[in-house]
Amino acid sequence: MITVILYMVLAVLTVFLAIAIYNAFTAPMLRKQPPNAQNLDATSPFLLPRVSVLIPARNEEQNIGNCLTALVEQSYKNLEILVLNDHSTDGTAGIVQEFMRQHTNIKLLNGITIPPNWLGKTWACQQLSSAATGDVLIFTDADNTHAPNAVANSVAWLMKYQLGMLSAFPQQQTVSMTEQLVVPVMDMFVYAGLPLWLTYKSEHTSLSAANGQWIAFNKDAYTLIGGHVTVRNQIVEDVELARIMKQRGIKILTMTGTEAVFCRMYHSFDEVWAGFTKNIFGLVRYNSESFFALMGLLFFVCIVPYFTVWFESFRWLSLAAIVMNMLMRLILSLKFKHPLLTSVFLHPAGMALTIAIGINSYIQVQRGTIQWKDRDIDIKAAMNRE
Repeated sequence: MITVILYMVLAVLTVFLAIAIYNAFTAPMLRKQPPNAQNLDATSPFLLPRVSVLIPARNEEQNIGNCLTALVEQSYKNLEILVLNDHSTDGTAGIVQEFMRQHTNIKLLNGITIPPNWLGKTWACQQLSSAATGDVLIFTDADNTHAPNAVANSVAWLMKYQLGMLSAFPQQQTVSMTEQLVVPVMDMFVYAGLPLWLTYKSEHTSLSAANGQWIAFNKDAYTLIGGHVTVRNQIVEDVELARIMKQRGIKILTMTGTEAVFCRMYHSFDEVWAGFTKNIFGLVRYNSESFFALMGLLFFVCIVPYFTVWFESFRWLSLAAIVMNMLMRLILSLKFKHPLLTSVFLHPAGMALTIAIGINSYIQVQRGTIQWKDRDIDIKAAMNRE
């Protein structure tokens, strides 16, 4: 029985490894212009689409200054930057106001009370989109920083492939051991689980992925699907937006934002635990069968071989599985800038902690007790996608 399981593990790892290699060589990268694209940096700003960069910010005084500094240094000049102060109790608004004194294209909005059946972030994004004047809307998080060509390249990809939506997974910056163990695993789900070009070439909604830390929309497409109103009660609203786009026959593309958009998502064990508890069960749209199938798959593929290798009867199959796991993580680490030693050599520990957080996510959702940024999240509403 264990031998059969290990052969199945090797088969699954072969697929994961093949996808990781494919993405390493072919993934569309935001740091680059698309092939044969118009050089937007050399074009008059008056001839380019107007871009609205939209930033929801709640108690982000530690981050918003770095975010705005990177955005005002963008090579793309026909843009406005809107920041929504989402009832912050720290110095977020004051920092934005300091930037406004020096940069006339920055505006500060004050958020209004969340209506029933909305989540905080989706309501903030809806308010921002309503105030935006751009032909292109780019939503980014306050804890992001950006390379100078991030906006220009996003517009170039949208125009080149006539996209309704483009999303990029930022290069995640990790410092603490917990961050280094868990955060790259979320990238692994995408880069070893989904050939990124299929998000563009396939019409199947199951082949959708997105990251709310950097999403660019053609405003007409965004308006056509109803904007954030359609995902107002969704915790994993970014992926839901991608699925809705595909359902409406609108082209999307998911990219890697390595060396273009940077983010340090969390700063401690508690933040990692709470942040991913909020999201992991939602990644499978709160489907219990899919969730436990995913957790079981990760356990058998990424953890079991490290135990069975100690038994002589299973040693060679287990070693082959361990080598494939390590090779997959090595490729992803080198290409997408994950912490090398932690990702490769502590891979099973990272997977075990991720599974533990996933189980906690499932438990908390069943209890309806998830909280984020001092706000209670209505899980029942989030699980109702009608």
